[in-house]
Amino acid sequence: MMNIKIILLAGTAGIALSPFSYASEKTIVRADLPAAVQKTADTQSKGATIRRFVKGDEDGHLEYEMEMTVNGHSKDVSIAPDGTLLEIEEQVALGSLPNNVSQGLQTKVGHGTITKVESITKHGKVVAYEAQVRTAGKHSEIQVGPDGKALDHEE
Repeated sequence: MMNIKIILLAGTAGIALSPFSYASEKTIVRADLPAAVQKTADTQSKGATIRRFVKGDEDGHLEYEMEMTVNGHSKDVSIAPDGTLLEIEEQVALGSLPNNVSQGLQTKVGHGTITKVESITKHGKVVAYEAQVRTAGKHSEIQVGPDGKALDHEE
């Protein structure tokens, strides 16, 4: 009987602690942002509708993300705790992409359908394009560089 109680207690503790183990991001309110992050958020959100703020862990580093809608398209901004702008993911129309990027994405898609494309900008420079793809009812993402070629690593 004692072994069963220990197993149940251990299982209950595991369930109680699981959000800390598996949840890498949490929706927060603007007031929970550090002052430096709020300042960057204010600059980046001009003319936008903010959908939510998220606090999370990206490769072991604390980041804040602001998800917005700007002129009918999505724009997500990642900000470091010190207010440094880390990354911008902004939806772009497939038809507005440079030919080499469009061709690179189409080559990687194969028989799938591109449902959304975003540019990924770091340090003021587009470093990749990411496309959401639907193939046989399954969703995935693909990336190409700003030249339309395959990347050495995912951005």
